[in-house]
Amino acid sequence: MTRNSASGSSSVRYDKADRAVIDIGSNTVRLVVYSGTRRTPDVWLNEKVTAKLGRDLEATGKLPDKAMDMALSSLARFAAILRDLEIRDVQCVATAAVRDAKNGAAFLDKVRALGLEPRLLSGEEEANIAAMGVIGAFPGARGVVADLGGGSLELVAIGDGTCHDGISLPLGTLRLGPMREQGEREFRKAVAKELSAAAWAKGQAGEQAGPLYLVGGTWRALASFAMHRTKYPLTDPHAFRLSREDAEKVAKKLAKMNPDQLTSIDGISSSRAAGLPDAAAMLRVILSTLKPEGLVVSGWGLREGLLFDRLEQAARDQDPLLAAVTHFTAPRGASLPHATMIAGWTAKVVTPNGGGTERLRLAAIMLAQAQRRLEPNMRLKHSFDWAMDKRWLGLEHRERALIGAALRGACNRPEPTPELLQLASEDALREAAGWGLAFRLCRRIGAGSRTSMLTSHLSREDGQLTLWLDKSRAELASEHVVSDLKALADWLGCAPDLRISEDRDSSD
Repeated sequence: MTRNSASGSSSVRYDKADRAVIDIGSNTVRLVVYSGTRRTPDVWLNEKVTAKLGRDLEATGKLPDKAMDMALSSLARFAAILRDLEIRDVQCVATAAVRDAKNGAAFLDKVRALGLEPRLLSGEEEANIAAMGVIGAFPGARGVVADLGGGSLELVAIGDGTCHDGISLPLGTLRLGPMREQGEREFRKAVAKELSAAAWAKGQAGEQAGPLYLVGGTWRALASFAMHRTKYPLTDPHAFRLSREDAEKVAKKLAKMNPDQLTSIDGISSSRAAGLPDAAAMLRVILSTLKPEGLVVSGWGLREGLLFDRLEQAARDQDPLLAAVTHFTAPRGASLPHATMIAGWTAKVVTPNGGGTERLRLAAIMLAQAQRRLEPNMRLKHSFDWAMDKRWLGLEHRERALIGAALRGACNRPEPTPELLQLASEDALREAAGWGLAFRLCRRIGAGSRTSMLTSHLSREDGQLTLWLDKSRAELASEHVVSDLKALADWLGCAPDLRISEDRDSSD
């Protein structure tokens, strides 16, 4: 929210929930309401019911009456909520179970009677839309998307911002259990037979080019298991990566486990645990068949793909990290133009050719600006959690650690923690902590105002860190400025040098 303090107005602007997706899946029926920016929407409301519409498809070919009643009751409630919220931008889609069921069309007629406009997706459409979700979450992604739902597994190739060769296979979690009851050997043969339709995914060398991007709650539960097993320092499985070898080890162990053993792990609900061993058994076949470079878990999929697919190209091309951080920090006193100016002022502490870290520095600066709006006792922990646990798009886990290190530096706590050292090298973390110490120094001089930055300069050369202040601004050289300059210089292995004169040293 924002307050117009200049005019004395007490009007406050809140993000308005303005679009929604209803996903009628084979296992769950879900409503998600969104607010925020078009490029990086925020989840405003997320509700689901586990109706299991597809549970009897293999045996009867129909949606069960009880499951339909449960789904329709929830959909009626969702429709009422949307009317109350005055949300008119609603996309309602149905997937594999409704698509494959003999009574699917009759069920959709009942959905329409509730005032909703359901769209029945073909298998190819479902695959392509899920792929758009991954493309939106991972700009530049190249590989194969594997979207696992209750009724089907969608596979689709992605690269250069597009997708192709999308297919839907009858390998959803509700179908895997009965298949596996036929024995492990028959199960592997049946899965491999279905995967033969995705021979394109192997590429010319017999191995998949790029990673396998995993979409769906069951895959996220698998990632939660892997993270729990290694005491991983993050909580959000989005962008979690596994090598093919490590994925095989995790899948092999999971495939033998009882679902009751899994529900005590954070991130694994009882409904996900039920199908997780079977999904892990299928993953082993996928790994041996497609031979991907590795696995990447995506928190974005079909629902987000529906939103991303409608964006103009200019909106798609926005950096999702900077778009989200700008939106998040603006009500907390930060701005991208001001952050850009600070980034320029602190640029001399950055290693030349820093490997694309400028966007990370900008994000860290905006979060550090927002950090100052927190009470001092909350500042370090709360802002560190922003870096480590809030879902950001376009951000690898190593990059999360760098932003976290920068925020610690901005609180004058630059030493890398054990959890940060699990994600990034000590050298990279030390540099990022230096960013934070430099942000702190910039803020200390005249509260980081535009004028204070225009009348000061920071340079680093020949083992010396020099802060120049215009003579007319000599009063800004407080003991705190001297202390923060020394702290940054010591961290960088430099000697501190404070100069106050009419003309800036031209040697930099």
